[in-house]
Amino acid sequence: MGNLFFTRTKAALSESQDEGRFMVKMIKKSITYYSTPLSEQQILCPTKDSKTSSSLRPTSSLSPSGLPLNNSPSADISTSPLLSSTPSTSRPLLVFFAWLGAKPKDVAKYRNIYLDRGFDVLVVYSSVKHFLWPQCGLSYGLEVMKVLEEPQLTGRQLVVHATSIGGYTFTQILTHIVAGVEKHSALAQRVRGHIYDSLVAGTLEHMATGLGKTLLPRFEGLVKNLAMFYFWLFKTKTADIYESSVQVFRNNPITTPALFFFSENDALCDPDVIDDMIDLWRKRNVTVESRRWKESKHAAHMRCHPQEYRSLLERFLNSLDLRP
Repeated sequence: MGNLFFTRTKAALSESQDEGRFMVKMIKKSITYYSTPLSEQQILCPTKDSKTSSSLRPTSSLSPSGLPLNNSPSADISTSPLLSSTPSTSRPLLVFFAWLGAKPKDVAKYRNIYLDRGFDVLVVYSSVKHFLWPQCGLSYGLEVMKVLEEPQLTGRQLVVHATSIGGYTFTQILTHIVAGVEKHSALAQRVRGHIYDSLVAGTLEHMATGLGKTLLPRFEGLVKNLAMFYFWLFKTKTADIYESSVQVFRNNPITTPALFFFSENDALCDPDVIDDMIDLWRKRNVTVESRRWKESKHAAHMRCHPQEYRSLLERFLNSLDLRP
């Protein structure tokens, strides 16, 4: 296991000194691909296509958050929907489904953990429309699937890290996998492990509460009531589809090891629902690790419990069957 991952020579640099640390390719506004430059010390498994890495320049024109500077015309960003210039390597790919309203500088704390371990990282952001209108979420899930099934990525081992609403977006991908098992079976088999942090789980009220806390904290109660009315008014287009998605997740077609982070004081998550889910998966012979804190903060467990969070995450990653 120790031979799989490399140590980046600039891993100790602070966020304000990220120049040249990684390369970035914007697939679309909400999907971004990160990788570290290939070098003699960093290549996990050289391939005949590794020379294509020269088409991606080090991100010397990136801001500390990993986004291009407005006044930098040479910023290493490609808006092409294809990954034609992405280096073809046997590195594992981490797919990070971010929480609602996530800022790049906050996501970077998670992204860099995986870059430091030799992963490439695909960050997927979700918007409130993907949740409020599930058909939109399903369409977006299909877009993400198409990226993961691009020829340049089809041979890559995957690890999924979904946080808060990111778990919902990932579930939309699972819905497509279940609906077209034969067509997407290869994608499901590539997932070597999945991590769930602060899933929004429980009743519709939990979902409505989450919207209020995320969108307009000052008017949380008003947003919650409006959301509940909306769910009632468009029940067949929202609540019924949410319930269907919950069943898809409970019977997850991906049975590789999983890790859950959650807390008892999270208003957006019923911890007993998560415990029930974990018990169900274990009965299906899925290896599940979990950490249930008595007190923490939604989508901020790593900030509240940094040492324990990272220790558990590292141990979980070390246990996965990741091979070049």
